[in-house]
Amino acid sequence: MAISGSSEGNFRRWERGAPNFAGGKEEEGVADSELAIALVGCGGMMGAHVRQGFQPLWEKGFRSFRIVACVDVNGKAAEAMANQIAEWQGTRPAVFRDVDALLASGSVDAVDIVVPHHEHHTVAVACLEAGKHVLLEKPLAITLRAGRRILEAARRNKVVLSIAENYRRYPDQRAIRWAIRQGRIGQPQRVYWLDVFERRWYWGWRDHVEFSGGGWTLDGGVHFADLMRYHVGEITEVAADMATFNPQRFRKVNEHEEPVTATIEDTTHALLRFQNAAIGVWVEAITAPAKTIGTRVIYGTEGAIDLEAGLFLRGRNEPIRREQLRDEFLASLTDDERERLFPFGLMDGIAQEIHEFVVACQQGNLKVEVDGEEGYRSQAVCMAVYESATLHRPVKVAQVMALKVEAYQCPFNERWQIR
Repeated sequence: MAISGSSEGNFRRWERGAPNFAGGKEEEGVADSELAIALVGCGGMMGAHVRQGFQPLWEKGFRSFRIVACVDVNGKAAEAMANQIAEWQGTRPAVFRDVDALLASGSVDAVDIVVPHHEHHTVAVACLEAGKHVLLEKPLAITLRAGRRILEAARRNKVVLSIAENYRRYPDQRAIRWAIRQGRIGQPQRVYWLDVFERRWYWGWRDHVEFSGGGWTLDGGVHFADLMRYHVGEITEVAADMATFNPQRFRKVNEHEEPVTATIEDTTHALLRFQNAAIGVWVEAITAPAKTIGTRVIYGTEGAIDLEAGLFLRGRNEPIRREQLRDEFLASLTDDERERLFPFGLMDGIAQEIHEFVVACQQGNLKVEVDGEEGYRSQAVCMAVYESATLHRPVKVAQVMALKVEAYQCPFNERWQIR
């Protein structure tokens, strides 16, 4: 099973390659107390996992893991990542170009998977069926039916499945949830989530719907759906419309040269209904020229929280700034709570999700904060948006979760033979 990283050239599958042990001191084994981890897909986002997660944890003295392998069809990418890891870890991970060869080596306990969306289910299921714990980059899968495969494999094999959802973990987002739960804005009633901007540069496989499963409404949207669920509650119904107004992207964006035609949507307007009777407006537009709109506000009966500006209260002239709200939240935590949420004082959500994953694997604790089921629920909100736009009618999120509404997803299931 060949694995592509995040670079544009990795659409095609490569033939199986043997592990490459050339260069540097290779990993010769790990201590019994260390979790042996393989990185599968060595593109840009995996680089963030390493720089913002594994490396800071290691440098803080958290040595309960060791990265023993880097896997990517792009051998140069895997080699480069292995070299970077060797600089701070002291031992160089082995390099593979194929997941089957990695699993056959018997050298790993867990895998961190960051590959194009259409490969999530094949790579994750293979690792789970081999008894490996899995940290899987969001979204869970290219479709919910594919996501079901992943969830079932994790349950069958009784291993940890954690979805790399980092946004909710940052202290500002923890503080916003804390303030809402305290009743600072009263009962949440309205959500306005508007991201309107222009992206003309070409983003590789993400601009091709057969590989990505959708545009920013899925790729970034699954983060946003998770945050809306985290702060306000479950979303039960969606009514949406979508369009593609400008599919042209440029490999050389500054020069407007080497155009590429994207096949994803570029504009989404959705109305949301929450379980607690709140309603929401969600807009994503990535080809809107000149004027940007960036508004993410939750209104309650007594005030509002702007996710950027802070807490606004009726009768108060000045808001409680986001930074002040964050400091109030942090001051409210016990030492144990603070260490659990922000281990070793690390405030980066990627470091936190990796720390939680490693500890869960070592303790045999299958329940992590954003497990497969939680990732499935957030993706179901995004898929409900696509399904509603395809069917031109409102859809219930529960019906989408139950695979009773799949009009949008059916072509992907057929293309990738997902039954």
